Amino acid sequence: MKYPNFLTIVVVILLSAYSARAEEVTVLAPGGMRCALEKMSPEFEKKTGNKVKWMTGSGGQTHERIAKGEAVDVPIVQPPYQDVIASGNVVASSEKPLAIVPIMVAVKKGKPHPNISNAEAIKKMLVSAKAISYPNGAGGAAAGVSFDKTLKQLGIYDQIQPKVKRTDGVTLMQLLTRGDIDYAITFSSEIDDPDADVVGQLPRDISTPTALVGFVSSHAKAPEAAKAFLNYISGSEAVAGYKACSMTPGK
Repeated sequence: MKYPNFLTIVVVILLSAYSARAEEVTVLAPGGMRCALEKMSPEFEKKTGNKVKWMTGSGGQTHERIAKGEAVDVPIVQPPYQDVIASGNVVASSEKPLAIVPIMVAVKKGKPHPNISNAEAIKKMLVSAKAISYPNGAGGAAAGVSFDKTLKQLGIYDQIQPKVKRTDGVTLMQLLTRGDIDYAITFSSEIDDPDADVVGQLPRDISTPTALVGFVSSHAKAPEAAKAFLNYISGSEAVAGYKACSMTPGK
C-alpha cells in the first residue's frame, strides 16, 4: 500500500517542478501575424509546456507601443524599424526574419474573379467597382498604408476614396460576404472567411509584400522562453503555419 503512495508523491513533485519551469511568453504583433500566431502558439505550447499570450493590432499602433518600451517578451514589427532598434527596447542581435505577407484581393464566394494580372487590370477593376474596402491606413493599419501607396502609384487615390466603405462595427470580411462591397483588399493572412474567395495577390510592381521581423525584448520577463518562441516561429517548424496563412516564410 505504501508503494502506490510513494509513486503518487513522486508524480506530484515532478509535476510541481515542471509547472515551476513553465513560462508565459507575451507577444505583440501587427495584425498580419494573427493567423500565424493562432496556428503556431498551440504547437509551441504543446512542445515546450510554456504558454503564449499574444496580442495584435494595427502595424502603426503596435510599432509605436514597442518603440515606447511596452513590456512584452517578443515584439514583432515591420520595416522600417530602425527607431525600434535605436530605442533600446529590443535586443538588436536577436532579430529574426519571420515571413512576408502580400496584399490580396478577395470577392464573395461564387462571384466572378476579376483580372488582376497587371497594374492596368487592377486600375480597371477598382474604377469599375461600386464599392470596396481595405484597412484604414490613417489609423496605422499596415495593409491600408500599403494599399494607399498602390492607389497613389496608379493615380486613382482621390477617385477611389468615395467608393471605400470602412468597417463600422463589422469585419472587413463581413462587409464582403454580406454584399456591401465588391472587393476586399487586405493581407492574405486576414482573409479567413469560408464565404470569401481569394482572387490573388496584387502585382509586385505596384504592391510590395510586407515583411515581419521578430525580436526578444530588452524587458523580457522570460528571456529564455522568449528566445525559444522566436526561434520556433522563425525556424523550419513554422514553415507550414505560414504557408497555411498564405504567407511566405523568411525574408
